[in-house]
Amino acid sequence: MLLARAHLIVKGRVQGVFFRASARRRAGELGLTGWVRNNPDGTVEAVVEGDVDMVEKFVSWCREGPPNARVAAVDVTRSGATGEFTHFKID
Repeated sequence: MLLARAHLIVKGRVQGVFFRASARRRAGELGLTGWVRNNPDGTVEAVVEGDVDMVEKFVSWCREGPPNARVAAVDVTRSGATGEFTHFKID
């Protein structure tokens, strides 16, 4: 299994629409570890690690988000996994 890491900044109407809870659920379904949080500027930030294909599925999901979200853009930085996480949490 090839492991990967993605750092995401999700822009748009993404706070107050259950984005973080939905992201945690999706990450769990995909077997990913990492975290997600709201930023003061209105964006949602996440770091995920796991199987490269599952990381890409998570990135694709973030481009849509939960039903009430209106995602305008997702900035993604990819790198190798560090193995620093044991689960996925909301910060």
